[in-house]
Amino acid sequence: ESLAAPRRSRAGATHQVAPTAFGLGNLGFFAAARRYRLAMARAHLADLARVADRLATARGKADRVRLIADYLRGIDPATARFAVRLLAGRPLPETAGRRLALGGRAVEDALRLAGVVDGVAAWVGTSDFGDAVAQRTPDCPRNPSSLDLGELQRTFEAMAELRGKGSRSGRIEHLAAILERCAPAEAKLVVKAVLGDMRHGVQEGLLLDALAEVGGIERERVSRANQKLGDLGRLAYLVCRSPEGLERVGVEVFRPLKPMLAQSASAVSDAFERMEGRLALEFKLDGARVQVHRSGDEVRLYSRRLQDVTASLPDVAEQVRRESRMREGILEGEVIAVGDGVPLPFQDLMRRFGRSRDIEQAIAAVPVQLHLFDALAVDGEPLVDCTAAERWDRLRAAAGDLRLVARVVPWNRIEAERFYENALERGHEGVMAKSLSAPYLPGNRGSHWLKVKRNMSLDLAIIAAEWGYGRRSRWLSNYHLAARDQASGELVAVGKTFKGPTDRLFAELTERMQELATKQVGGTVHVRPEVVVEVRFDDVQRSPRYPGGFALRFARIVRVRDDKQTSQVDSLDAVRAAVRHASREDEADEPTRCAG
Repeated sequence: ESLAAPRRSRAGATHQVAPTAFGLGNLGFFAAARRYRLAMARAHLADLARVADRLATARGKADRVRLIADYLRGIDPATARFAVRLLAGRPLPETAGRRLALGGRAVEDALRLAGVVDGVAAWVGTSDFGDAVAQRTPDCPRNPSSLDLGELQRTFEAMAELRGKGSRSGRIEHLAAILERCAPAEAKLVVKAVLGDMRHGVQEGLLLDALAEVGGIERERVSRANQKLGDLGRLAYLVCRSPEGLERVGVEVFRPLKPMLAQSASAVSDAFERMEGRLALEFKLDGARVQVHRSGDEVRLYSRRLQDVTASLPDVAEQVRRESRMREGILEGEVIAVGDGVPLPFQDLMRRFGRSRDIEQAIAAVPVQLHLFDALAVDGEPLVDCTAAERWDRLRAAAGDLRLVARVVPWNRIEAERFYENALERGHEGVMAKSLSAPYLPGNRGSHWLKVKRNMSLDLAIIAAEWGYGRRSRWLSNYHLAARDQASGELVAVGKTFKGPTDRLFAELTERMQELATKQVGGTVHVRPEVVVEVRFDDVQRSPRYPGGFALRFARIVRVRDDKQTSQVDSLDAVRAAVRHASREDEADEPTRCAG
């Protein structure tokens, strides 16, 4: 079929515009035109929405990998870049440091503005926000014009650029304009991506499997490139364009890497045994992790979420400029707040992060210190594939007069225990145990790094439960936990967790929660507080969002205490006694979402 447009002459005859007029041979022109038509036809949001719906009902991993791979093969690399981000529930590049900053309430406002719903009551009795949107979106949109992925991407980018007064309203209006054009499945996908709540069983690892299949290359090559890029979308672009390009992916200054993450160890002796004695121990500081990038006199600092926080910490950037011996490279460390030479709680440090005004006053009010613990690249040489022992030697040379975190390579367990106790006595969270032979694995949470902290436990009542995500979507599996306020006798929420239970226990608790249900609001089922559980946690944080003023950090259910009645749950006083410092843990965890 010819794509050349017929042109009518004055005499009424028609003739075909010759493709060679564009400087192409007939075959080359038509081949290029077919590729262009294929890309444009498959770039519509409706196609991706159908794929997302099929992913949610696919039987297993292999089927999901095949669905994604087949879709990506039929679209151009630029479209694949955005499509993969949407499927991951991350519409914007992770390394961009930008966010859509829209929660459930803002999405509801956009849906009302788009005429999809007329009140919050429309969500009652639903367990999945996206499904509810699809059910209530009319089959014939208010503004039924076809929406392609390129246009959606530009809209999301425009939303992320909005700042200051009126930015929230502007984002809502942008989203409403998109939703007016969406059919049910499209609206469902857009809302889920905005909220980062996909529930279709597609995690990062599965997307990497699909990209490996698309490129016909080893999964390990894709995974390693992803670690260095820190952005699934850019990875998809490279794989779909030319898999050979992955060989040129390297560590680049001013392109932040995902931080390497740690698993937990029950004790120093546990870490010593798991690493067979070949480990270094470092103080685990109660601060904020930063990546320090330098090229000449330009220094930028990135948070663990890959956001540029240099403007909030100009004193730290200047110190790096002045004291580091490295002219170009990437170092990693922890910034802590200090007062009279003593570490201050993490919440004090947060008064500095993200601040854009009154910086000088903030510097005077909350002094900070940078403590370095790793080197990822130094003077043009990438170090991520070097061992931890080698990287430490390079760090010592590059740091110059900058502080290094307290560290020891223990000869035996006795020395390791002493170092751990020393860290606690100095007011730190505990220690990090790091294998001396391990490379730096960006974004990886493996056994090469282990965190050792004191654990505490309480007996608490379950007062509500939420339907889970992904493989947990079958169960009420995110539990609201409450302690007793001795003054009023009421149960007061102190946190939430989905961690700890086995699949069997999830199923049993779901049945019990449904029997005890009193009402349902959205995906949350409120219950009579008759189930008591033993909950282990790492720390307690002061939280004004909870009536009791506290929230558990990284809680996990150890067991159900059927031997205890609700009247025997621990009190708020017991929670209060567990407070030492308001501490921070890895934001990259799938955390206990204590903020309700």
